[in-house]
Amino acid sequence: MLISKLFFPVLREVSADAKLKSHQLMLKAGMIRQSAAGIYSWLPLGLKVLKKIEQVVREEQDNVGAQEMLMPTIQSADIWKESGRYDDYGQEMLRIKDRSDRELLYGPTNEELITEIFRDNVKSYKSLPLILYHIQWKFRDEIRPRFGVMRCREFLMKDSYSFDLTKEDALKSYNKMFYAYLRTFTRLELKALPLRASSGPIGGDNSHEFIILADTGESQVYLDKSLLNIDIHSFDNSEASINKMISAFSTPYSATDEKHSEKEFNEKVSKANQVVTKGIEVGHIFYFGNKYSKPMKANVLNKEGKNVHVEMGSYGIGVSRLVAAVIEAKCVQGVMKWPLVISPFDIAIIPLNNKSDTAPLDKARKIYETLKANSIDVILDDTLESPSSKFKNFDLIGVPFQIIIGSKSSEDKFEFKELNAKTEMLSIDEIIKKIKKLKG
Repeated sequence: MLISKLFFPVLREVSADAKLKSHQLMLKAGMIRQSAAGIYSWLPLGLKVLKKIEQVVREEQDNVGAQEMLMPTIQSADIWKESGRYDDYGQEMLRIKDRSDRELLYGPTNEELITEIFRDNVKSYKSLPLILYHIQWKFRDEIRPRFGVMRCREFLMKDSYSFDLTKEDALKSYNKMFYAYLRTFTRLELKALPLRASSGPIGGDNSHEFIILADTGESQVYLDKSLLNIDIHSFDNSEASINKMISAFSTPYSATDEKHSEKEFNEKVSKANQVVTKGIEVGHIFYFGNKYSKPMKANVLNKEGKNVHVEMGSYGIGVSRLVAAVIEAKCVQGVMKWPLVISPFDIAIIPLNNKSDTAPLDKARKIYETLKANSIDVILDDTLESPSSKFKNFDLIGVPFQIIIGSKSSEDKFEFKELNAKTEMLSIDEIIKKIKKLKG
């Protein structure tokens, strides 16, 4: 991509309403634009990051055996009345009617719809266990949408739903998702901690929120410092390894504000190890048994030929919220550095050219074509902007690697810079090998 062709409407100043650095940067860098309160258009730069996060989420769901599908944004009100949640959900639900006066809603979540799909298509225990998921836009009419995409009304979310014959099997599915979530956040270079949490309107008696510690978070969290030292890379997706991981994360004290017990906290955690801070919720998982399967009659025949209600769980990740969460974690003093796995581009080429000296740009164009031929997603600054202006733009975009074509470059060696790191002089072949190795 040539930066002269990129739809990249930079803002030098943003509204005073943009309090969080993620909201400010996403507006400044032309990643999003607000179209209504809590509703945003995703511009090319923001959409590239969003789609890459979506792919990481998808890969980790597939890794634990979940199957992807797609449910609509608009649902019938009838199934919500069947489950008993239609009147209970509150004003966050956007209720509408079609031209035939049928009651519909813009889905805030999908427990009812997935239960109906399961009920109509699965009749035997032989089809279990089953985990289905989709990645879809949702709408919740927040009373005070704020903080950009961190707390908005329309958002992209991954929902998984598990169906099992017994509670024991259902908890195995729950643990698989626990593992998949930690893997997902680790790949995004985020330290997300699973904390015991309230189930809220979803329901159920087992629930964890996945929280990124951040001063800008809305959730108050309490935990044992030892949780910060657990290495997710030491576990794999085998049942035995997942059980060890669950034990490692469940033994130390951790809780959100709703589940916190000051007495238990002080008894279990020494003062030196107590961490009380704020956090950003990026995922939430629930086991809720037959809360939906019972009223909606989602039954299967067990081995004895008896009709039983399936045991269910629900697992959500805020995909669009993760874009903001990564910025909150990675943006330092106005300079953004995306993890390579989700960066809008792998590398940027910055020629220090001007009107009277086009040699750096000519050389940059050749390097650009070479990198593209090697399947490296590259952006070239082909403008006549000053060097300081170019560097400011790339500080906003956050591409993790740069090739700078200037006076220090030789015939076959170029300045290769990783953001927030030292510059190296490398050949193009060396740069290609380095990027490909980092991308895996």
